[in-house]
Amino acid sequence: MNPEAYPRRILLCVAGLSPQIVTETLYALSVIAEPRFIPTEIHLLTTAEGAQQARLTLLSDEPGWFHRLRQDYGLPEIRFTLNTIHLLHAADGRPLNDIREVTDNEAIADSITAKVRELTADPESAVHASIAGGRKTMGFYLGYALSLFGRPQDRLSHVLVSSPFESNSNFFYPTPVERVIFGNDPDRRSLDASDATVMLADIPFVRLRDGLHETLLREGASFSEVVRQAQRNLAAPSLTLDVTSCRVRCGETVLHLTPISFAWLAWFARRVLAGLPAIHHSEANFGEFIAEYQALSDELSGEYECTAKALDSAIKALNREDQAKDAMEYLQKYFEQRNSKLKRELLKALGLPGARPYLIQGDGQRPRSRYALRLEPHQIRFADLKKE
Repeated sequence: MNPEAYPRRILLCVAGLSPQIVTETLYALSVIAEPRFIPTEIHLLTTAEGAQQARLTLLSDEPGWFHRLRQDYGLPEIRFTLNTIHLLHAADGRPLNDIREVTDNEAIADSITAKVRELTADPESAVHASIAGGRKTMGFYLGYALSLFGRPQDRLSHVLVSSPFESNSNFFYPTPVERVIFGNDPDRRSLDASDATVMLADIPFVRLRDGLHETLLREGASFSEVVRQAQRNLAAPSLTLDVTSCRVRCGETVLHLTPISFAWLAWFARRVLAGLPAIHHSEANFGEFIAEYQALSDELSGEYECTAKALDSAIKALNREDQAKDAMEYLQKYFEQRNSKLKRELLKALGLPGARPYLIQGDGQRPRSRYALRLEPHQIRFADLKKE
């Protein structure tokens, strides 16, 4: 679905002391863009002083430039109120008037990240984010946050205004008829706002949302935490297996697997190291898997005994004509269940994009699929993680 077709269409801006970027961007999106993107609501992230400027210039009865723009171009109702102007706060909770300290930068990064996460959580929404206003760090964080959480329907842009209207505190949008404003030059020469040209520069961005663990999409993780997760998922995959603890390190993430899932993954890892091809369940040497499981001597329990006995019985039954079919069906089901249970454990810790390189994956259509761990030998090793 195209962004303009979503029922909830959001314009999200950052601004400092130039509230004009809201009306300039709104004009570009809803008046001259093809196709037009008419927001149903506008959200502004700004400082305490910026909020005051937005209230006085955009939302007041006079001059009320936001209301004038809607009237001049016959735009429908758009929700933009004091409740959708969001103040940026310092690390100690006080509203920011400006961004001067390192801790202030960290605080606004988290605030902007939280707002983008919130607005993109609604599947019925399409977000258009503008980085045109505010200090450069504000625009950077907004663009980065959209890269982390943005979906296919979300867009990022920068608004461009022709000279001499650019940075003119009296200019808010190109009017449909002549409207005299005054320039910033010493002579304060007269200008006609209807002569201005406003352009919207679309900014492509890399969408990393699918690489984030689902908890980061829901919970209040900081900007830095989300970035670290994205970086981990972008790193080249590597797998370290510690047979002394049933722990594995997938990339930079260490997790504990159940002994049986660890043994299953270790079996396929050793096949890669030995240069062996993908296997069909009917070719699987379950004895190799049982040997991996048995080697976890400190972790064994009644589950091992039951597993070994059941697999041994099924393997022996393959040689009996009256039992072979049932035995093969059992081994196929067991093979698929073990793959599925390992997948669940990896997904819980890593999310789908993070777990994908470490899953036992099949090629070809079932039931003829052949399975393997799709890593290269140099990406796999067995080691004691406590010593690293």
